[in-house]
Amino acid sequence: LTLLLVALVVLGVNLMPAFGPPTWAVIVTLTITADVPAVPLVAVAAVSAATGRLLLALGARRLRSRLPDRRREGLEALRGAVEQHRAGTVAGLALFALSPVPSAQLFIAAGVTGVRLVPLVAAFFCGRTVSYAIYVGAATTAHDKLGDLVGDALTSPASIALQLTLIAGLVVLVRTDWVRVLGRRADRPPAPPSPRQSDSSSSVARPCAKA
Repeated sequence: LTLLLVALVVLGVNLMPAFGPPTWAVIVTLTITADVPAVPLVAVAAVSAATGRLLLALGARRLRSRLPDRRREGLEALRGAVEQHRAGTVAGLALFALSPVPSAQLFIAAGVTGVRLVPLVAAFFCGRTVSYAIYVGAATTAHDKLGDLVGDALTSPASIALQLTLIAGLVVLVRTDWVRVLGRRADRPPAPPSPRQSDSSSSVARPCAKA
């Protein structure tokens, strides 16, 4: 029954698009106040958190259909540009797995842009499994200090400012004309060759001319 309560609470927290308490804070609170085995607690919390974020992203994807055509075209262009670059894909997976910033806005952005969600959710699940295990282990030895940390995470001005900044970033993401931005980058002329490259090309051309 306790693990079911954990699953429901964590799922509800991760369905919140903004200003939800950090999942690790919920887990630490349950570890301090309730006698819940560590391994099942971490497993249930990680699965519930990943499920909640996936549903949040899918909800954002449904809302995308209500955007104007120009906005949807821009987001589709952005999605294509991101998925074409392997480095960007790897960086995105690392961001979802290891980022200390609230992940709700990240998943909303992923849902709105239409990128593939399964790799992001898998990376999120792996990263959160490790981080939740660390927090649960720390809560058993330093619960007094972690209790103060939980309070700071929920009420600190820095945490609230970060949430507001991420929400503003989402607004900018949706309202930016990505078709024009990415089109300008594609239309840029190639960079002129460096002096070394021009010297080497001329030295290669001279023997050819003599022959």
